[in-house]
Amino acid sequence: MSCPDCFSGHVHSSEPQGQVTKLHGLDVYVASPAPEPTGHSAAAAIRGIIIIIPDAFGWEFVNNRILADHYAQKGRYKVYLPDFMNGHSCPVWAISVMRDLFKTDTLYDWLFKPYYIGCAMYSMLPFMYFNRPGKSWPIVKSFFAAVRQNEGAQLPVGAAGFCWGGKHTVTLAHGAEVDGKPLINAGFTGHPSLLNIPGDIEKIKIPVSFALGELDMAVKMPQIEQIKNIMESKDGVGDVRVYHGAGHGFCVRADHVLEDAEKQAIEAEDQALDWFNRHFANVQ
Repeated sequence: MSCPDCFSGHVHSSEPQGQVTKLHGLDVYVASPAPEPTGHSAAAAIRGIIIIIPDAFGWEFVNNRILADHYAQKGRYKVYLPDFMNGHSCPVWAISVMRDLFKTDTLYDWLFKPYYIGCAMYSMLPFMYFNRPGKSWPIVKSFFAAVRQNEGAQLPVGAAGFCWGGKHTVTLAHGAEVDGKPLINAGFTGHPSLLNIPGDIEKIKIPVSFALGELDMAVKMPQIEQIKNIMESKDGVGDVRVYHGAGHGFCVRADHVLEDAEKQAIEAEDQALDWFNRHFANVQ
């Protein structure tokens, strides 16, 4: 269901700027654009709604909240980051466990490997059980339907899904509707996992942009080529960008100590915002 890279990465040290609230039955982190210099309210300047469907570390993970802030600030969108996992996200300490698990430099690293394996299983298995697609999809679909009927009734709505959330973003792009309106107007996914390729891709009807890592073990290069070929056959619906040298998680868990990794994460942010800007522009 998941690869080890799904639980690896690095943690931001910045402080999120949004607010936590309850919305349509779920806990939600909400990021809003700052008020315009003219003194007009931020609400008046909102260009649409982006709902982030996060990776395994869920709605409380600082990296995901900072990404929500960036979308709001750079794109002037209202951004929702809901707890689609109902409290069963993967604990953030799993990142350091996975890092230790794959160390092989010393005898100490080898002696403690069984311990790290046990910790990794303890952190991953509950997440994978409680958040399997068949169980989590109704929660995701219900939230998007409620947003479309309320806050998004007169605004374009987009889904931005990462790793675990990529599967749901692609499923939303199959064209589910409520009250005759699509649940989303456009989607973006960075390093998705759990995809059924080519089946999930062939069913896409709503515009989706993919940010894929060349070295990603969840979607490897032969599968990336399949995605590219299918999306190129869908006029105006598909966009696929491959980030050379990038592995799984680079959009939200890149090593920001490394210049190239930070650059790719920022480029993926801009890719998502450019895509939403383009496909939201003509939404009535």
